[in-house]
Amino acid sequence: MSIRLAVFDCDGTLVDGQAAVCTAMERAFADNALPAPDRHDIRRIVGLSLPQAIRLLAPFAESDTQANIVEAYKSAFRQARLDGSLREPLFDGIGELLRDLHRTGWTLAVATGKSDRGLKSCLASHGLSDLFTSLQTADRHPSKPSPEMLEAAMADGFADASQTVMIGDTVFDMEMARAINVRAIGVSWGYHEANELLHAGAEAVARNAAELGELIRG
Repeated sequence: MSIRLAVFDCDGTLVDGQAAVCTAMERAFADNALPAPDRHDIRRIVGLSLPQAIRLLAPFAESDTQANIVEAYKSAFRQARLDGSLREPLFDGIGELLRDLHRTGWTLAVATGKSDRGLKSCLASHGLSDLFTSLQTADRHPSKPSPEMLEAAMADGFADASQTVMIGDTVFDMEMARAINVRAIGVSWGYHEANELLHAGAEAVARNAAELGELIRG
């Protein structure tokens, strides 16, 4: 049987964490006595590694201050997880899609700007951890659109570019995939618009989980 590898982004693709991301970012800026970015701008950087995201949101800040914002964001997110206020629900139909792909022989992986701890906690909370062969995060790789985390997922899954599909909601995901000639499929329910995903190299943009399943299977 030939290998079939589906690599998913997390925030904006598998789970809806918009409110959690925006709240943690606003708290991080407040902790550093800085005005919070507009929520639209915050949503636009989801998918990048946290240091890269902060550099874009606070280009005027000194590097030490940017580093402090990164740590404050991590602390705010960690506290929300500990006090039970963190909400990252799966998008409709995603859990069923992942289980069906796994059941029918697909190898599954994640490539995300989340931290190792954040990704593992997120997947465990939804009972999905056992479905994935490879979990690649910004803790161990350059930020998207560098293809390094996607390449690592392919190595773990023993798949080459022709056997792999990348699924995501941002242009960073699409650019990462196209950089190494991997199929790229966008989803319409995340952080970037469908026309942006298509322009960045998506072969198609799914409107719901059922349509996404059809596109993945080709």
